[in-house]
Amino acid sequence: MISSTPQTDTVHVIGGGLAGSEAAWQVANAGVRVVLHEMRPLRMTEAHRTEGLAELVCSNSFRSDDAANNAVGLLHAEMRRLGSLIMRCADANQVPAGGALAVDRDGFSAAVTRALHDHPLIEIDRTEIAGLPPAEWANVIVATGPLTSAPLADAIRELTDENALAFFDAIAPIVHKDSIDMSVAWFQSRYDKVGPGGTGADYINCPMTKEQYDAFVAALLAGEKVDFKDWETNTPYFDGCLPVEVMAERGHETLRHGPMKPVGLTNPHNPTVKAYAIVQLRQDNKLGTLYNIVGFQTKLNYGAQQRVFRTIPGLENAEFARLGGLHRNTFLNSPKLLDGQLRLRAQPRLRFAGQMTGCEGYVESASIGLIAGLYAAANARAQSLEPPPVTTALGSLLGHITGGHIETIEAGTRSFQPMNINFRWHKAARQREDGGKKAGAQRPGAGRSRSLDRRSPARSGGGVTP
Repeated sequence: MISSTPQTDTVHVIGGGLAGSEAAWQVANAGVRVVLHEMRPLRMTEAHRTEGLAELVCSNSFRSDDAANNAVGLLHAEMRRLGSLIMRCADANQVPAGGALAVDRDGFSAAVTRALHDHPLIEIDRTEIAGLPPAEWANVIVATGPLTSAPLADAIRELTDENALAFFDAIAPIVHKDSIDMSVAWFQSRYDKVGPGGTGADYINCPMTKEQYDAFVAALLAGEKVDFKDWETNTPYFDGCLPVEVMAERGHETLRHGPMKPVGLTNPHNPTVKAYAIVQLRQDNKLGTLYNIVGFQTKLNYGAQQRVFRTIPGLENAEFARLGGLHRNTFLNSPKLLDGQLRLRAQPRLRFAGQMTGCEGYVESASIGLIAGLYAAANARAQSLEPPPVTTALGSLLGHITGGHIETIEAGTRSFQPMNINFRWHKAARQREDGGKKAGAQRPGAGRSRSLDRRSPARSGGGVTP
């Protein structure tokens, strides 16, 4: 177990996003001094709008909170068991979102910022680290995210002798609730599902007829898009966060089987008629005055967004608090460049965490910040820390990032791509534990909550046990 006896080493955490904030918290709670370096507001990024730590720049959803049947829900539960600051602040600032855990983005960021500011072992340094950290910093966590500043990204590239990989990510628009026509739209969660802090009527739903859907898809395809720079033209999209117009390009009916699927919902204004497609909006702040359009991340330019999205029934007079956007995310070829403790092979004093390691999603990024913080704290105290079991959500995610998936799950040449946590990694881990035997059919979540059934403390025996 990591004790709290005094020591003199300092861990430097670069980047105050979800991963960096979680890493700093874990290090400090282990009794080790931390300096958290965040360049905002001195230098802003193309996606951030505030100077708050752990600012959510895309969705306000942490996705499903169902630990028994959803991999990210299991990751939520494991992080709570490990004392996660991110999960604590998310729970304290949740807003209704059906079966998902969604948060008031401003309240969440403020809570994380306040907790870190008030911790006696954490110093917050509002300056940019341009280039590699000073050589005298012996224990560093780089958690600068997919929007890493150019000088630091260039220094890492030079050190590793490898170009960074990249993909495009997009942001969905946010609408003022009082501008939505509720004589057309209605409140309901899909299948009336009650989630954290919810009632079963947590989403605003806007119905479409076939004719309205056809016209909407045509308008999406014809809308003016943001132009790419020459060096961006070959950058792929992340499949889990495709712009809505890119989904439309993949097939006329694609949106009806994605974010606009009309299942599990009944229009109380016209209950005998089934909508052909439905657009959902999810609460974005605790006051309930802002709602984001679910799955409508976009690269349409601002004029096209307002014109096209106001063709949605109920949103004809929509007032937008924020329009959607597109940004380029950079990540490392982690299986090649990082060791099993997230240290850079070329310079082990540097440990990486968060989305730049190639995980995708708020929760995944924060969880890698959590384990990086535990590793850094153990290193500062000249202790060893065993990795989390591969049959846990955190252990399987760490294995994906550090290369276990390449060698032990599938044979043949593979390329490393950002990916959300999923139960397939657990299945592969169980097969390895069982000597390669094929896992039999079982209900979703069966055998996957093994970490939650343990009665051992969160950090015991020199290891991490969620």
